[in-house]
Amino acid sequence: MQTKNVIIAGFALLVVAVVGAGLWAYDFVLGETEAPSGPLMAIPLVVNTDAPPTTAPVSIGQPEPTAAEAAAAPPGDPVEPTSPAVSAPQDTGLVIFQIVPEQSDVRFSIYEELNGQPRTVVGATNQVAGQVALDLNDLSKVQAGVIQINARTLTTDSDRRNRAIRNFILETDRYEFITFTPASITGLSGPAQPGQPFAFQIAGDLTIRGIAQPAVFTATAQGESTSRLTGTATTVVKRGDYNLAIPNVRNVANVGEEVTLEIDFVAEAANSGP
Repeated sequence: MQTKNVIIAGFALLVVAVVGAGLWAYDFVLGETEAPSGPLMAIPLVVNTDAPPTTAPVSIGQPEPTAAEAAAAPPGDPVEPTSPAVSAPQDTGLVIFQIVPEQSDVRFSIYEELNGQPRTVVGATNQVAGQVALDLNDLSKVQAGVIQINARTLTTDSDRRNRAIRNFILETDRYEFITFTPASITGLSGPAQPGQPFAFQIAGDLTIRGIAQPAVFTATAQGESTSRLTGTATTVVKRGDYNLAIPNVRNVANVGEEVTLEIDFVAEAANSGP
């Protein structure tokens, strides 16, 4: 009898341990995740004011201001995290443009086989923020600030995959933001031409899950007006460089090593509002 009771007790403990481990694994991989900590705002770009003065801005899609209008224009205000976008000091020729999240889109795409069928998984969010300072007369003077993406808002076509990405792969409760810190911009020179795209590359550090690695984005942008820019940028990274392990999920196999990151952005200047 005593031996039987010991066996029963041992079996009960085993069941409790298995159930507990299962609940922990479910919560760790597929449980609910933290919501965004607050509205996403751009990290203010500190403009280098050592650049020499330039002439009046090139007109793209709208007439240049008259001398009287230019004289009456107020100087740019200091950059604040809660402000939309702010003009840089006038004597630099630079104007700060800020990404408009509601009109922008960030995506990642990666290959996987689901139930033996090849497919491309795409995740997206519009929660992206950043600033760039641009002189439309001299594109070589461009300055770019930190680009932030709220990883907690990335979504795919599957709620289960979304929770696995946030809980296990990106650990968004701990690492809420993916950031890109530009170090250099190449390929830009001369004035912007009305309606003509200009191509360039942005090199810097891409930080995912607290791990920073060098990355180069290939970008194209164009001015729709003197106060509005649109463009795209893309790069390819290896998930192994960021220790992005894929959970062992039934019916999913051969997940790709390369991840394509893309951004379609709209950026507006401070004076673009009503």
